[in-house]
Amino acid sequence: MLLNAKNATVRIGGTDMDYISFGRGNNPLVMLPGLGDGLTTVKGMAFPLAVSYRLFAKDYQVFIFSRKNGLERGSTTRTMARDQAEAMKALGIRKAGVIGISQGGMIAQYLAIDYPEFVGRLVLAVTAAKPNRSMQSIVNKWIGLAKRGDYRHLMIHTAEKSYSETYLKKYRFFYPVLGKIGKPENFSRFLIQANSCLNHNAYWELGKISCPTLVIGGARDRIVGCNASKEIASQIKNSELFIYEGLGHASYEEASDFNKRILKYLAK
Repeated sequence: MLLNAKNATVRIGGTDMDYISFGRGNNPLVMLPGLGDGLTTVKGMAFPLAVSYRLFAKDYQVFIFSRKNGLERGSTTRTMARDQAEAMKALGIRKAGVIGISQGGMIAQYLAIDYPEFVGRLVLAVTAAKPNRSMQSIVNKWIGLAKRGDYRHLMIHTAEKSYSETYLKKYRFFYPVLGKIGKPENFSRFLIQANSCLNHNAYWELGKISCPTLVIGGARDRIVGCNASKEIASQIKNSELFIYEGLGHASYEEASDFNKRILKYLAK
């Protein structure tokens, strides 16, 4: 199969976790996506995700994980990190490069804090170490929309807060169909994950992260704010900080050099 892309699950505890893998490299690379995972997991997405991140395929065996199925009410970013460590152990993944984006970055923080043996180099992109006023306002708005089952406005609000105006001008014509594609059967999984973001606070433990860490932020991030990335970098001794000027929370999609920048860092 092209890029050796595969859809799979791994059994952990009394449930399982969806993941995809691709690439032919010898080094493991783990990617943890953001809160959108609460609406749509990576199940069945091996080929499109492999194409999106094909730059890593030559040097790495890439694994992109969802949160586990059967996610319990009250799950936290820390318990999700525990689930992630369990999944990696079951698959024989040790000392991987780890990329965490948005909520995935919150989970990655605890993975590096509580299970350092699993993390070689760490990338934390457009994420936060603790709640701030901006994040609380946005996530609570999403929670309200999800509780009403208003998927269309949830998607529109997310787009408006994530992307640059330049990007939005090109793609706003898609808004009429946003509520018709990908709507989950229910929003319970999303609500659990959203609440875990509001309760995430690893700030005072970031000093325990000893692995080399790249922190990436967007100067116009209207969800976690630009200062969130600066706060993280200030607490991790062995870290580098890069801020995309003119871009926001979706820097990982909009910045043409995003994957190249990470690949270069991982290869150091």
